[in-house]
Amino acid sequence: MKILALNASPKGKYSTTVHTALYLQQLYPEHVFTFLPVGQRIKSYEKDFAPARAELEQADLLLFCYPVYTFIAPYQLHRFIELVKADGVDLTGKFASQITTSKHFYDVTAHRYVEENCCDLGMKVVRGLSADMEDLLSEQGRKQARDYFEQLIFSCEHGLFVTPPAPAPARTKDVYRRALADCAKSREKDVVIVTNCAATDENLQNMIADFRAALPYESRVVNLREYPFAGGCLGCFGCAVTGKCVYKDGFDDFLRNTIQSADAFVYAFTISDHYTQSSFKCFDDRQFCNGHRTVTHGTPLAYLISGDYRYESNLRMIVEARSEVGGNYLAGVATDEGDTAADIQALAQNLTFALEKRLTRPANFYGVGGMKIFRDLIYVMQGLMKADHKFYKAHGIYDFPQKQRARLWQMRLVGGLLAIPAVQKKAKGKMTEAMIGPYQKVVEQAAQSAAAGKEAV
Repeated sequence: MKILALNASPKGKYSTTVHTALYLQQLYPEHVFTFLPVGQRIKSYEKDFAPARAELEQADLLLFCYPVYTFIAPYQLHRFIELVKADGVDLTGKFASQITTSKHFYDVTAHRYVEENCCDLGMKVVRGLSADMEDLLSEQGRKQARDYFEQLIFSCEHGLFVTPPAPAPARTKDVYRRALADCAKSREKDVVIVTNCAATDENLQNMIADFRAALPYESRVVNLREYPFAGGCLGCFGCAVTGKCVYKDGFDDFLRNTIQSADAFVYAFTISDHYTQSSFKCFDDRQFCNGHRTVTHGTPLAYLISGDYRYESNLRMIVEARSEVGGNYLAGVATDEGDTAADIQALAQNLTFALEKRLTRPANFYGVGGMKIFRDLIYVMQGLMKADHKFYKAHGIYDFPQKQRARLWQMRLVGGLLAIPAVQKKAKGKMTEAMIGPYQKVVEQAAQSAAAGKEAV
């Protein structure tokens, strides 16, 4: 089988991920592996896609190899997929799979993103390998890589592949006309709208204009298509200690002074290739100059999204998870799928309420799970990621359960007592009552506070 390994890591031959494919190449010489460094050569393919097209046409199987960057694939692969679709190269019927390395922080959304785009191209998708960054260094990790590859070849030989999702119903996208009048504006809050709106994108332009009209605060728009990015994140860790990016395009200062200084963020984009146009992904990845620090924790955010958002389950997960991990209050998402003007008006009201009340909410599984991965990662890598380590210590993110010694001894004592038959008999039916006691006190105190407030009035 002719296998084209699409090495989407910006590190090229120094990529951790691609070494899994190189390892498999040595073990299975009956298959012909070709490696295409799309991560490093993305700018050259933008100028001339012919060399990539020739390799794609000759392959039987496309093997996407990439590190997971900010919930999805790196910007370089995102851009390559755009180029493949724009070129029109016919990949129908070819097999596709993927190998990623990460610490499993939203590897699921990255894999789904690649799968969805391969299905768009009519390819036969076989489930990929999501490996830890260090898996290839252990015997178990190497066995799992071999198991994956043998299952992959078996699937190709027997025509076993992922059933593509049902396409969204055909919809004629109505042009959204402006419908909301300007309200009085206050300068007490600074709201920034970050977008990659194209000059021809009338719907998104009008959605942004109506949102600004409905918002009772002054707002400003930053269009990422206008920013002179020198390139996507290189994964070089040059910023790990200093917080400064190796690029000299000034993005780190731009991010901190122009965007992150705002009191609220609004992200506005049109859905494309199951996310949005690649300039937004470049913006996502380049924010790694902040490392794994949730520097905008507590800042509310909202989304204006043009497109069939209701049918993009993976994108919906990314939108929610991004706010949960970042500790940002998600005020909502307005789309152009229904009553757009009403949705935009409601979103402006919700964001205003969140700003004025400084709303917070407890993190759900997306946020708690994601931050535990980062917590453990930074603790182990504190010698390299010094800025992250300092931030995590200062903000109490190192909440290791094994360090709660008083709680551990308390549970041991309770467990030891309950192991005694006589205590078991006595405690029967009273455990629930004892557990709920502290909560009842909180409710009683709330009642007393409310009654005192009425008396004061």
